[in-house]
Amino acid sequence: MNKIILIMLIIFSFCVPVGTIVHAEELSNPEVRSEAAIIVDSETGAVLYEKNAEQRMYPASLTKIATAIYAIENGNLEDMVTVSKNAANTDGTSVYLEEGEQVPLKKLIQGMLINSGNDAAAAIAEHLDGSHFEEKINEYLKTKIHVSNTHFTNPHGLFDENHYTTAEDLAKITSYALKNDIFREIYGTKELKWIGKSWDTTLLTHHLMLKGEIPYEAVNGGKTGYVPESKFTLATSAQKDNMELTAIVLKGVNDKEVYDDTISLLDYGFDQFKHTYIPKSDTFQKEGKTFTTGLYDVLITVPASSYENIITSDGQLQVTNTNGNIIQAVTLVEKPVEKTDTRQEKVEQPSDRKTMGFYGKYAIILTAVAGLLIGIRKLKKR
Repeated sequence: MNKIILIMLIIFSFCVPVGTIVHAEELSNPEVRSEAAIIVDSETGAVLYEKNAEQRMYPASLTKIATAIYAIENGNLEDMVTVSKNAANTDGTSVYLEEGEQVPLKKLIQGMLINSGNDAAAAIAEHLDGSHFEEKINEYLKTKIHVSNTHFTNPHGLFDENHYTTAEDLAKITSYALKNDIFREIYGTKELKWIGKSWDTTLLTHHLMLKGEIPYEAVNGGKTGYVPESKFTLATSAQKDNMELTAIVLKGVNDKEVYDDTISLLDYGFDQFKHTYIPKSDTFQKEGKTFTTGLYDVLITVPASSYENIITSDGQLQVTNTNGNIIQAVTLVEKPVEKTDTRQEKVEQPSDRKTMGFYGKYAIILTAVAGLLIGIRKLKKR
């Protein structure tokens, strides 16, 4: 009997790996059912995971993230905005503005982001640019935030076939906006007392994770969106252990799907990645050139276990995982070649010609003078 148990234990020991090391990259990717998604480090811009992130999609009310940061940077938040009939009658979610009502610009931005007021968004656009809003915001997004595949026709996200963006561009817009303290404050507001001309209430964020109905302690900001053509869209920011992440999920079939996908993305980001620095003292060699980060240490996001730094011929440092996927790219600075004293080089260079140094020439002169003096003494003795 003891022999049988011993044999079974030996067989079992071969079947179960002892001390297996699992690298972060070897773990499964987050489970994402929505059509497009991305998770990025809000500070460094590193892309931790993406699914169809460059595919054109309809953003619905996630458009308001762009409208908000555009208004904050280009308007006077203390301006009193007179609400037009057109703005007051805008379709969809509303903060029930009245024609002729005067509202501070900042309050309109709050009503637009917290309660997703389409009427507030329309009033903002008319106040800032009138009929030129479409032209102005697209120019702003391209030149200021460097989006590559976005075109907005309105400030709120109501469906238009020419109103589109990508998960990648929305992550750029949101990460850029989070660097602004006023945007960050409004984007993270859970509730706000609202006193309007015809409506007094308390505005509550529509984002269930920010509100706390779907618990996720690290969440500090978010925006929801829905129109039938876009289905459910969700933008979420979360901060944990000095790392802030932005998750964008597009075209989920229902509320539950976009929230489940967001939780998977955030868990994946926080569990499998970390921050580190490239010291300014580090040098990188490529094709006879030397590169550095320049004057400053550079913060980067890397897989929590193994990763590789690859240097390209034009001086770009690419942080890659074990699958070769680029997590982040940093543009390095070429270090100038140190100049040497060419005169010293000539002295040190070997030569077939026998040359004399400075002191050698004067030694010959001194020898000749000494010889003359000796000759003179001999003549005097005679």
